[in-house]
This record gives sequence, C-alpha cells and structure tokens, in this order.
Amino acid sequence: MSDSINQTRRTFMKIGGMAVAMIPVAAFAAKNDAMRTAMKYADKSADPAKLCSGCMHFVPGKPLGGCKLFPGDTEVNPNGTCTAWAKKA
Repeated sequence: MSDSINQTRRTFMKIGGMAVAMIPVAAFAAKNDAMRTAMKYADKSADPAKLCSGCMHFVPGKPLGGCKLFPGDTEVNPNGTCTAWAKKA
C-alpha cells in the first residue's frame, strides 16, 4: 500500500473512533423513564392481583418484558405495576 492510502486510512480510523466515543451512553438506555414516572411504575407490585404479567399492555420477554405504554422500554418487570394497569382479556 502506498503511504497516502495508509495516511488516509489512519485519519479515517481516528475520526471514526472519536465519533463512536461521542455517542451518548444514554442513547442505549432501554428504559423510558419519563413514562415510568408519569405512570408511577414500580418494579415490584404491592398488589399481587395487579402484576404487569397480567396486564393487557405487557409484552412478555426473557427475563424482562416491555410495555405498549412505554415505547422502547424493554426492562419492564413482570412482577411490577403502574397506574395504567388493565386486566388481560
């Protein structure tokens, strides 16, 4: 390889590495904190009759699931609850 190609490649790698380092870690968060707070979500339900696993909005997963009301949230505990709980039909 010629020196100019190696130099261009090194420059590309440096810029690419810096770009990746600048991506905020928060962008990878799997929790929708705003909706959790608004719906008063709790990881553990005080009422065993109102578990997320028995809610019509719960989307099962392994080991945690999701919720149709918390877009992008993949860390909903099946034993949790919130104020929007509605029994599965």
